[in-house]
Amino acid sequence: MERTVGRPATAETSGRAMRDRLTRLVAVGEVGVLLALVVIVAFFFVLEPAFLSERNIRAILRVVSFVGIIAIGQTLLLVCGEFDLSVGAVAGLSAVVSAKLMTALALPVPIALLGGVAVGGLVGLVNGLAVVRLRIPAFIQTLGMLFIGQGLIQVVTNGYPVYPLPKVIGEIGMAGFVFGLGWSFVFFVVAAISADFVLRRTVLGRNMYATGGNPEVARLVGIDTARMKIGAFVTVGMLAAVAGMFVMADLSSGTTSIGSGWELTVIAGVVVGGVSLFGGAGTMAGGLIGILLLQVVTSGLVVIGVNANWQQIAVGLIMVIAVGLDVLRRRTFIAGSGSEPPAEPASPAKP
Repeated sequence: MERTVGRPATAETSGRAMRDRLTRLVAVGEVGVLLALVVIVAFFFVLEPAFLSERNIRAILRVVSFVGIIAIGQTLLLVCGEFDLSVGAVAGLSAVVSAKLMTALALPVPIALLGGVAVGGLVGLVNGLAVVRLRIPAFIQTLGMLFIGQGLIQVVTNGYPVYPLPKVIGEIGMAGFVFGLGWSFVFFVVAAISADFVLRRTVLGRNMYATGGNPEVARLVGIDTARMKIGAFVTVGMLAAVAGMFVMADLSSGTTSIGSGWELTVIAGVVVGGVSLFGGAGTMAGGLIGILLLQVVTSGLVVIGVNANWQQIAVGLIMVIAVGLDVLRRRTFIAGSGSEPPAEPASPAKP
């Protein structure tokens, strides 16, 4: 009888240990989106083996290197409890201003590029001051800046592409280092590793999570939450400018379409990757995997011949499903194990 009783006890203990391991695994935000990425890649490969061709993989990574640069800044900003809808317009405006400085004013290329970055930083500073100091909701401020930026692009260019650009700009755009990928991919990788290190390993990163998770408590312990948020706005503005100028180099001209629609892709991607819209939760790795997942879906739909008009619908559906699954994951596994999800303290952040 003792042996008979011991077996169920052992099985019960083993089952509980298995559930605990599964809980800890699923609690890691990157795991779910990474598994989803693998499943989606396999799905498109089965439908069309050309999906994993060298040419298509290179095209996916090239686009990710542009949008991913902005996603780095957007992740930092979301962790701080805010978001920026103007990043696409900022990217385009910075690119055409930089192109104009090279052509109309004949400024040296390094100065013109710094001018483009300064435009992005200035727009980010305006957004940050308006949101933090004037208490204008980020949605209203950055949506307004999106339209302002789009209008300024037309004012600067009169609706025409800015060209010809100096030869060195074309050389930057055509450079290839790893797998045919150029400077934009190198910058993206370096910036992503650096930002991930800041979030995970530094006091600044911990202060960002505290600012987004519970700003009142963060202020009580001496964290300058206003500076954190304004700095994050400036950072995302500058990174948007860099991404826009990389596209300008890739096209060898400052076109008015640079950055168009990026705001949706960036926000959707980082949210799909587990970065909370309410602040204080998410990782750099998860956000960037989410960006890659969305680009894989977009490319896969093109490869299998789905009408391009359905791509935005797919992005929206994936975003809603991802957030819904994340909520379910938190309720089922994290709350069930007796620990609270990191995004819960976001509620005091409301004014």
